[in-house]
This record gives sequence, structure tokens and C-alpha cells, in this order.
Amino acid sequence: MAHREFKNRLYQEFARIGKAIASPQRLEILDLLAQRDWSVEELANETEQSIANASAHLKVLRTAHLVTTRREGSYVFYRLADDDVFQLWQTIRSIGETQLAEIDRIVDEFTVGRDDAPSIQSTELLDHLDRDDVTVIDVRPANEFVSGHLPGARSIPIDELPQRLEELDPEREIIAYCRGPYCLFADEAVALLRRNGFRAWRLADGLPDWKVAGFPVDRQHPWQESE
Repeated sequence: MAHREFKNRLYQEFARIGKAIASPQRLEILDLLAQRDWSVEELANETEQSIANASAHLKVLRTAHLVTTRREGSYVFYRLADDDVFQLWQTIRSIGETQLAEIDRIVDEFTVGRDDAPSIQSTELLDHLDRDDVTVIDVRPANEFVSGHLPGARSIPIDELPQRLEELDPEREIIAYCRGPYCLFADEAVALLRRNGFRAWRLADGLPDWKVAGFPVDRQHPWQESE
């Protein structure tokens, strides 16, 4: 009897994690929190839901100890509890890609042209960074760049890229990256760059994947480091 009680109580606790992530909105929130700390108002705006709904989802995640908070003045910001939480999301992604054919169909539907602009892997990019033979651009919003970015990357948010093409050297290959494999910012950036004569590729993963792989991350603008 003690064995059954032990198993029942143990797996009930594990099930709290499953229940907490059993929501598309909460999975998207975890993906966003891997980029930087967000307020509930920012998350509500980014995920196109009401503040009340976003707050309710965050409460579920916090109760399961998947997210924590910090206070800055009168604002409360949410963050992932630790890198293990992002790795849980990575595992869900990987299993979904392997077991659910619909995921590939959805990605293909919304990333038309991705196959025409092959991506590069993080290990390949590391070699390029060592040789200093590429320009890396971070096309996420600027506040995500400030929270962490690839070494030597330049912040050119996707909305600003059309007006800032002249800042890029047409003789150098360009690697664009964004939030992760399901972020479309880098696809849009590569398509725009190639239409304008640049040799451009997309990094297959995003900054959080790069970080948990143990690769270096900067939190300071490159031009500030020499000041």
C-alpha cells in the first residue's frame, strides 16, 4: 500500500508540469521568456491576448515553478526559472517535429522560400566567428538584443532592416538570427538581403539554443566594449 501511495503522490507532482505546459499560449510564453524578462503587459501585447488572460497563464506557470519574477519599481517582470525550463521546451519541440507530421506541414506553409536559403548550424557559425569572415545580425527587437546576443552581432531589428541595408558590407556574407527555429524574422531578413544582392543565410537556431549549448553570449553592444 505504501508503494502505491508513493507512486500516486510522486506522479501527481510530475503531472503538475504537464498540466502547466498543456496550453499553446503558455508554450509561447515560455518561448518568449527564453529571450528576456517580460512584464505581463508586454507578453499580453506580444501574444495578442488580454492582460487578464496573460496573467492567468503566468500564474499557472509560476505555480508549477517554471517561471519566477523580479520587481523593478512598480513593475513585475517574469523570467524562466532556469535553463532546464527552456530545455524542456526544446525537448517538446524535438518530439513534436519527430512525431507530428502536421508540424512540418505548418512550417512549410508559413516559411515559403526557406529551402532556397539554407540555414547554418551553430557549430558552423562558431568557425566563421573565429575566422571573422561573416557579419552577424540580430533581427529581434532591440530590447531582446540588449538582454543577450551572439558575440559581435549587430542589432538591426527586422522592421529597420530595409532602411539600414547601406550599413552592411556587400562583400561579406551575412548570417541573420532571431528567436529560434519558428521565428520568421530571420527568414524575412534573408529574403530581403538576397533580393538586394547580399549573400545571406539564416542561423538554424535562436539565441536561447545557442546559450544552453554553452556557446558565448554578450550582453553589451560591441561598440561599447572599447569605451
